[in-house]
Order: sequence, then structure tokens, then C-alpha cells
Amino acid sequence: MTAHTTVLATDTGGVNGVALAVLIALFLLVSVAGFMASRFKRGESLESLDEWGLGGRKFGTWITWFLLGGDLYTAYTFVAVPAAMFATGAVAGFFAVPYTIVLYPIIFIFMARLWSVSHRHGYVTTADFVRGRYDSRGLSLAVAVTGFVATMPYIALQLVGIQAVLEVAGVGGGDNIVAKDAPLFIAFAVLAAFTYSSGLRAPAVIAFVKDILIYLVIIVAVIYLPGQVGGWDNIFGSAQEKMATVNEATGKPTGSFLPGVGQGWAYATLALGSAMALFMYPHSVTASLSSSSRNTIRRNAAILPAYSFVLGLLALLGWVAIAAGTQPIGLDGEPNAQLVIPQLFEDMFPAWFAGVAFAAIAIGALVPAAIMSIAAANTFSRNIYKEWLKPDATPKQEAKVSKLMSLLVKAFALIFVLTLDKQNAINFQLLGGIWILQTFPAVVFSLFTRWFHRWALLAGWAVSMVYGTIEAYQVINPVTGKHFGGSLAMVPGLDEMGYIAMTAFAINLVIAVVLSAILNAAKVPNGSDETIPFDYFADADDPRVQKDLAEHSSHGEPYGDPDDIPGNAPAR
Repeated sequence: MTAHTTVLATDTGGVNGVALAVLIALFLLVSVAGFMASRFKRGESLESLDEWGLGGRKFGTWITWFLLGGDLYTAYTFVAVPAAMFATGAVAGFFAVPYTIVLYPIIFIFMARLWSVSHRHGYVTTADFVRGRYDSRGLSLAVAVTGFVATMPYIALQLVGIQAVLEVAGVGGGDNIVAKDAPLFIAFAVLAAFTYSSGLRAPAVIAFVKDILIYLVIIVAVIYLPGQVGGWDNIFGSAQEKMATVNEATGKPTGSFLPGVGQGWAYATLALGSAMALFMYPHSVTASLSSSSRNTIRRNAAILPAYSFVLGLLALLGWVAIAAGTQPIGLDGEPNAQLVIPQLFEDMFPAWFAGVAFAAIAIGALVPAAIMSIAAANTFSRNIYKEWLKPDATPKQEAKVSKLMSLLVKAFALIFVLTLDKQNAINFQLLGGIWILQTFPAVVFSLFTRWFHRWALLAGWAVSMVYGTIEAYQVINPVTGKHFGGSLAMVPGLDEMGYIAMTAFAINLVIAVVLSAILNAAKVPNGSDETIPFDYFADADDPRVQKDLAEHSSHGEPYGDPDDIPGNAPAR
């Protein structure tokens, strides 16, 4: 095993001046771009959810590709996936690669239908669609609240990604609380300001810079670094040796070089469950609905796997760090695997290129954090504020509430990161994945059929949410001894470890099927459906869609029902 002499941030006099200067320069560049983005494909006004929250639904194939790539492949992804490979190996880390490949055939099948029906009726969120499909305020609220809550820790993790970069660059140390977190406060303020002023157009523009930097850094790293640490043979040998080493805290091997006996279900269910869950998150739907046509969605499902290729290369950098002898030590002197990629870049590259890599991760946090906060705010404004608190809200009032809520969401994420253990953010994000998958039947199945009964879907959601939360709570981290220590548990009846979200989903589906059969047989009313079969195939240039838009244009917003209340329009 070839060792590499490691220089820690704490040993370099603290701040890496050159890397930090490059990081600040690129950060300022994208910040200016974020503020100027309000002019990008601008409509008459940003005072509606369609314009502020969905970019006017005008984004073409390439803009959508960069936006979705920036949305799905987050800064935390680029920090956490190789960190998991570095710490515990393939089961915890590499499953992210097949899951992002399995993901795209799934969205190819259903996302175009969601785009079409949303375009025809002006739906902004999946909860809007559920409201219109079943005329059920309760089921719509369940989908909205689940999406809103599951997104919150996800935003916090983007700030964790920025924090990791700043920590390796030597910034954020000291005992002064204000000075310690000042860089993160500044990043938060800039993010909040350009999101408020430009809406979804800001991350759409910034995503271009972010993705170019990410591709550049990873391709250079994969070509350059293996030659510096003895080649791929030494990299894989070093990783295999580390994973076979016994962890003193658990008495078991450190991790898995390859999924072994008894780990197949864990690996497969993590990959499939994560793939099914990802496009249930509000931010994924928001980025998709901003596209200009249903074919834009389909084309993106075909070309987005290019990101998965890059993610696979990035994951292997976690094992490159093992061969390089990287020691990810935080400014507090404690080991922190989340710092491994920034630390590897600082150790192995010239300071200026390390700065480019740091900027790629930091900017990679701005794009998803902006989209996530917008999506969560849209969900609150449309499905909680307007549906339950102020049904007569105008499009302008709705947009204003969404803007303010986007600020509150980011503020909550900042408080979460600064006041709680970062592991809590990770644990809650894992819990969010379990929760968001439980909205899959109500959303995806309903795009194809109304056989499922609204009360059965609600019951399945409720039971699976309780089951998933309890099971996740009972997972104890063997090192810290804390609850919510992971997302794997024994699958009932199989005696195998599996993803809790998939077990909960199976329970959800059984309840929904059985209760739907009973309620349909008893002829219990299933609400009115404001959609028709054609709605699920409508495209932007369809004359019937144009006729709808013309009919609705008289009330001040080109999309949506004439009274602006989703779900109460008569069936056509």
C-alpha cells in the first residue's frame, strides 16, 4: 500500500489563501449571474408562481438538462458519496450510481404525463395534481406536508457541503461564534437574495457554471490522481485492505469492498427505493415542470445518465483518497469523512486548482439549495396557504408568500446546520427519503388510473409513514449510540437487511390495494376528477391547450383554474 504524505488544513497556518481567493472569485461571479438571471427568458412579471417559481415554463432541453443536473447531483452528493466509499465502501456509497441509472427509465414513463396534466391545468406541485385528480383536500395536504418536511433537511445538507469546503480551506475556525460562521452567513445571504429576486431563473443560469466546473474537476482528478498514488491496482488493493480491517467500535469489518453475502437486498432496495423516491421530492418536480414541452422531459431522461457516469468516477475518488493516505481532520481536530474529497484536492493539487474544486462544490450547493427552497415555498404557498388559509389569494399574493417562505426555509436550514450536530441533518435527510417515497402511489399510480380510492391512498400513506419513522428510529448508530442511525433494517419475513423506505412502501401498497378494492366494491364516493384522458398527452403547441390558456387569461394568470383554486373545476 502506497502512502501519501498528507498536509492538513490545520498544518498550513490555517487559511489556504490562493484556494480561498479562487473560491471567492468564482462565488462572486455566479452571485452576479444569479442577480442578473431575472432578465433571462423573462415574462411580463415575476409576480406569479408560474413566472417566479417555474421560470415561466419556458426552459428548453439544454437549460432543463443543466437545471435538473444541478438539482439532482447536489454539492452534498459530491461530498457524501465518495465519503461513504472512503468510510464504509460499496454498499453505502456506490449504490448511488445504479440508482441514478434506474431512475431515468422510471421518469421517462411517468414524468411526461405529469408535465402534460400540469401544463393543461396549471398545477405547480404534485399536491395540486392529487387535489385535482381526487378532489381530496386531505390527501393533497398529506402529499404537500410530506414534500415540504422531507425537503428541509435536504437544504440543510447543501449548507453542510459549503461548510466542508470552507473548513478544509481553513475558514470558519476560532472561538468567536460570529466570526466562525461568518462565511456561511454570507453564502446564505447571497443565496437568499438572488433566489428572492430572480426565482427559478437564478439556479437555471448558475447551473451552467456549476456543471462545467464539476465536469472539469472530476475528469482532471480521475486522469491525474491515480498516477500519483500507484495506479488503479493500488487504489483497489488499498480500499479492499481497509474495508477488511476490523472496526474496533463494532468488532466487524470496516466496510464492504463489494456487496457480499447477505448484502444483496440492502444494495438492491437502496438503489431501487432511492430511484423511486427522487422525483417525488418537490425540487425534482419543480425543475421538470419548468420545461417547455413534454418531449423536453423525455429527452432529458435519455441524456441525464451522463451525470451518472461522472458520479461513478467521483465515487471512486473516495477509494483514491484511501490510497493517497488522506486524513480528513476537521478544524476541531476530529476525523470527519465528509471532508475527504475537499481534503484530497487540497493535498494533491496546486492551490489554484484546489480553489476551482472548492468553488465547484460550493456553487454546487447554491443551485439545489435555491431550487429546493423555491419548491418548498411553492408547496406551502399553493397547498397550505392558498388551500387552507386564504382561498381567495391572488396570483401576486401567492407569489409574495412563496418568496417570503423561501427565505424562511433557508433560514431554518441555516439554524439547523449551526445549532445541531451535522449527523442529525444526515439522519433527517435519510428519514426524509423514507417519507417521500410514501407519496409515490398517490402521485405516480394516479397518473395512469383512478382505480385506487382516495381514502385507501391516505390510509396507506399514514400507516407507512408511522412504520417507516418507527423503524428508522430503532436503528442505532453503533459508534455514537444514537437513534436514526441509518436507513437499513430487517425486512419482515425475509430475514434480510433492506431499505426501510421500500418495506414501508410495500405496506403502503398492500393497504392501498386492499382498501381500494373494498371501498370500490362498497361504492364509496371517490371524489370528482377534473382531468380527462387527453390531459395526460397534451403538449405546449396543442390547440386545445392554447384554447384553455386563452379562456383563463382573463383572470390575470395564464395558467390555472378560473377561480385559482386547484381541484374544484368541473370535469370536461
